[in-house]
Amino acid sequence: QVQLVESGGGLVQAGGSLRLSCAASGRTFSSYSMGWFRQAPGKEREFVAGINRSGGSTWYLDSVKGRFTISRDNAKNTVYLQMDSLKSEDTAVYYCAARNSWFVVKEPHAYDYWGKGTQVTVSS
Repeated sequence: QVQLVESGGGLVQAGGSLRLSCAASGRTFSSYSMGWFRQAPGKEREFVAGINRSGGSTWYLDSVKGRFTISRDNAKNTVYLQMDSLKSEDTAVYYCAARNSWFVVKEPHAYDYWGKGTQVTVSS
């Protein structure tokens, strides 16, 4: 069982930055690939970024490439999402998710554990 708790969301002006954190419970954090997803009102949950178990490989939604950076610290059981040059269209609830697999995938249903989410609002 893994419990995930996100933090770091808030209100920021367009062009600003936020750093999201996701703290995981348990001693097997390094066994999980991790993903960040987001869901805006009236829209489906979408994959934003993912990172494999070791942190050696990352994947991004095309619209956030070059602006967002995912990283992880297995010693601290934490995954991060650094978000720069934020745009109004980045406004959403952001969730982290864990998948008991080496492979990162983009489909939400493939993830085993989810946090409750943190709101990110970007004002234009």
